[in-house]
Amino acid sequence: MRATASTALFVCVGVLTAAFACSSSGPSRPPQQTGSSCTTTTNCYPGIDAATLKGTATCLTQLQGGYCTHTCTSDSDCCAVPGECPSGFTEVCAPLESAPQTYCFLSCSSTAIAAAPNGGTTDPTAYCQSFANPTFTCRSTGGGSANQKFCGP
Repeated sequence: MRATASTALFVCVGVLTAAFACSSSGPSRPPQQTGSSCTTTTNCYPGIDAATLKGTATCLTQLQGGYCTHTCTSDSDCCAVPGECPSGFTEVCAPLESAPQTYCFLSCSSTAIAAAPNGGTTDPTAYCQSFANPTFTCRSTGGGSANQKFCGP
């Protein structure tokens, strides 16, 4: 039995929901670890020894759908471990909603977007939806003077 176009579209949407690109005409979604959906920390950073991260792996459950990240003290703590950021996109260390703890977030600053591999866009929302999650937008961490722009729910 041949798959119809609507069946193919349904499968594509299902795969896209799982955070993989399905369109052959658009950019392919890289395997981004930070920002992946989670319900517990054990969902985060598969294939990486959590003890090697430059901080403590965390699932930010206060963000819709959960947000895999880890604690940090500077931008250099983000993507410091081989395989942590296989996509090569810029991450920043910032507080969330003015809390004292800082975390790694996928950056959507204009500088980060311009430097991104396979970027192809200057629109922050399109960038986040193409390379992080189809439901994400570019938003503020709300971190006061340490505020950063990141891809998030």
